[in-house]
Amino acid sequence: MLCLFFGITTSQFLSAGNVEDVLVESAVLVILAVGQSFVILTAGIDLSQAAVLTLGAVLLGEVVIHASGLGIGTACVVGIGGGAAAGFLNGVTISKIRITDFIVTLGALGVASGLALVLTSGTPTQITNTLLLGLWTGSVGPIGYPVVVAGVIVVAGHWTLFHTRFGTHVLATGGNREVARAMGVRIDRVRTTVYVISGMLAGVAAVLYTSQIGAAESAPDTTLLLDAIAATVLGGVSLFGGRGNIIGPAVGAVLLTALANGLTLMGVSQFYEPLFVGLVVVASAALMRYQRG
Repeated sequence: MLCLFFGITTSQFLSAGNVEDVLVESAVLVILAVGQSFVILTAGIDLSQAAVLTLGAVLLGEVVIHASGLGIGTACVVGIGGGAAAGFLNGVTISKIRITDFIVTLGALGVASGLALVLTSGTPTQITNTLLLGLWTGSVGPIGYPVVVAGVIVVAGHWTLFHTRFGTHVLATGGNREVARAMGVRIDRVRTTVYVISGMLAGVAAVLYTSQIGAAESAPDTTLLLDAIAATVLGGVSLFGGRGNIIGPAVGAVLLTALANGLTLMGVSQFYEPLFVGLVVVASAALMRYQRG
C-alpha cells in the first residue's frame, strides 16, 4: 500500500533508478535491524547500536589515519572487531552481573559515544581511500555492493535462526527462559552471543556508513537506532521475545527507507519524517495485535 501510494503521487518513486537508490540507502538499516532482531528475540534490547556503529567507524578511521600501512582491509576488521567487543561486554554484563539490558546498553551508548569523541577530539575523520568509497558506489551488475552485503547478512541470519541449534536456543530463550534453562539451554551464553552479533553487525554497518559519507563521524546518529528498532517491530518481531524472523525486519527497514524517500519526493519537510515513521510503526503494531486476536 505504501509503495502504491507513492507510486501514484510521485512519478519518480517506482522508477528503476529510485528503487535501486532505496535498496542501497536501506542497507545500513537492514544490517542493524538483523542484529537488533537477534537481541529482541531473546526478550532483550540493544540501545547502544548507533553508538557502537560510530565507535567502529572511528576505530576504522584511526587505523586509516595513523596506521595506513596496515591497509584498508585491516582497518575494516578493526572496526568490525571493535563492534563485536562492545557487544561482548554488553552481553557479559547483562548475563553474568545480572543488570537489566536497558540499563547496560543505555550506559554502553554513553561510553561508546564518549570514546568516539575522545579518540577524534570531536572531529570527523575524512576517508579518501578509493577502495572503501567504492564499496558504496560499486555494483555487481545492477545490484549495488551495499545491497549484496545486506542480502548476504539477511540470508545468513535467517539460516542461523531457523536451521541451527543456536537459533532454536535463541527462540527458546525469548519464549520462556526458565523452561529453556530446564531443557539444558545455556541461557547466559545465548544472551551474550546475540549481543556480540548485534555489535559485530553494527561494525559491519559502520564500514558501509563510512563508505557512504566518506568520513568516520564522531557523534552517533541516534535516528539509526530508533529506525532499527522500528524496523524490527514493523517486521513482526515480538518485543517480548520468542516470536519473529529475520526477513520481516529487513523488509521493514526497506519500507522505512522507502517512506523517507517517498516523503522527500513529495516535497515534505524532513522534520515530518520521524512523525510519519512513528505513526506507521504504531499502526502496524496495532494491526498485528488485532490480527492475532
